[in-house]
Amino acid sequence: MTGFNTRAIHAGQDPDPATGAVIPPLHLTTTYKQDGVGGLRGGYEYSRSGNPTRDTLHAALAALEEGTTALAFASGLAAEDTLLRTVCRAGDHVVLGGDAYGGTFRLISRVLSEWGLEHTPVDLDDPDALRAAIRPTTRVVWCETPSNPLLNITDIERTAAVAHEAGAVLVVDNTFASPYLQRPLTLGADVVVHSTTKYLGGHSDVVGGALVTSDAALGEQLAYNHNAMGAVAGPFDAWMVLRSLKTLGVRMDRHCANAARVADFLAARSDVSAVLYPGLPGHPGHATAAKQMSGFGGMVSFRLRDGEEAALQVCERTELFTLAESLGGVESLIEHPGRMTHASAAGSPLEVPADLVRLSVGIEDVDDLLADLERALG
Repeated sequence: MTGFNTRAIHAGQDPDPATGAVIPPLHLTTTYKQDGVGGLRGGYEYSRSGNPTRDTLHAALAALEEGTTALAFASGLAAEDTLLRTVCRAGDHVVLGGDAYGGTFRLISRVLSEWGLEHTPVDLDDPDALRAAIRPTTRVVWCETPSNPLLNITDIERTAAVAHEAGAVLVVDNTFASPYLQRPLTLGADVVVHSTTKYLGGHSDVVGGALVTSDAALGEQLAYNHNAMGAVAGPFDAWMVLRSLKTLGVRMDRHCANAARVADFLAARSDVSAVLYPGLPGHPGHATAAKQMSGFGGMVSFRLRDGEEAALQVCERTELFTLAESLGGVESLIEHPGRMTHASAAGSPLEVPADLVRLSVGIEDVDDLLADLERALG
């Protein structure tokens, strides 16, 4: 197998055979001329069912995650919804990591619960707690590692073993790590989920999602529902993500290097009570992250010793760190999870601390980022 960056640039992206164009063309079409009734050219009939640009993205994503089937969706939550409704039925049960993205929790607890899906939040780093949470009706164990926003780390191989003992599917949301730093399918996961809006898109200009699997039967079911449910990625959005995949590796190197400097800076401050970054030796998941990741990522969370008001003030004082939701773009972002991305988890077992600040560390000059944080904290 070729190296990651080579795959990111070339997998599924051969020059156009008609013109020799090095960049695969963007197919902005809804329908395709048929050579007689039922005579499809290359299998294309309607762009919800298939589009050459989206298929190119599918090939690239499968290569990067070392899977066999990849599907691109209109958003990360559209991918999650399609996955859960493919694998689960009314009355089934999901074990959800106790620190999960607020949108995932909302989808499961407030939308799919009305459809009859049950869930239990649990600390996935405790295999005994996971075993205790699993029921005869458990169909999915849902894991984020690193998690959003507390940057907890879960041992994927160990969690896969426990899930498979119970006949459950292990889903790993790999958005924070990206396939450059971590490939869960090679560690035993059954499905990988991405919000391609984040590091895969990388420029805060496209919304999308993806599923990748190596299970042929599950891949076929997901592909059927991808078309039948219809929340597919549009061709322009697919083309934008393809463009960004080519620089994923070099961007992630810079994200990781900058985040490590930011984490060290915050860890040395007396007004910061905790820094949540798996690259720090004192992080409880550091050894596991070092084992299953090739780098520690670009996300850093920290807690303010003076509480929620201090956290809110820091969020409002930064200049280079833009106060905004989302993450994974080339520009640095800051947010207050309790009032922003994770507000839907308030009052639940997944509620996040009020004094928590989350940083998406971009690829700017790191000394400028450190000076911005120094001003905001000071």
